[in-house]
Amino acid sequence: MGTYDTSRSHEFRTSGTVATEETGSLIAASKVEGTSVYNRQGESLGSIYDVMIDKRTGQVAYAVMSFGGFLGMGESYHPLPWSVLDYDVGMGGYVVDLSSDQLRDAPSYMADEAADWENPEYSRRIDDYYGVPPYRGMI
Repeated sequence: MGTYDTSRSHEFRTSGTVATEETGSLIAASKVEGTSVYNRQGESLGSIYDVMIDKRTGQVAYAVMSFGGFLGMGESYHPLPWSVLDYDVGMGGYVVDLSSDQLRDAPSYMADEAADWENPEYSRRIDDYYGVPPYRGMI
């Protein structure tokens, strides 16, 4: 079992020397996976399936949200620019300014498809849809 740092205002558990819990402003990528995503009206839109991290800068560029489906069938994945997600402590999840209808029209791929992260046009299409500046990293 990990240890707790009681000298700080937050809990920080470690397993050996690897951080496994979140702090006031940091969270392990493994804890982001599965976190719920809501719209501003409080409706559940899906959950974080994965994050895409820039290898050179270490910054999270995109969150891949799973949406819909039942028992893995019909599930789609929606890459969201990290900058459109706001973490809401009260909700215990991320909040985005999207309705379910807007999300249905957003760039996505099905579980049996692969995202085309190698193609710069792919990320450009995502950024354009959400109205954010283009991702500058090398994908």
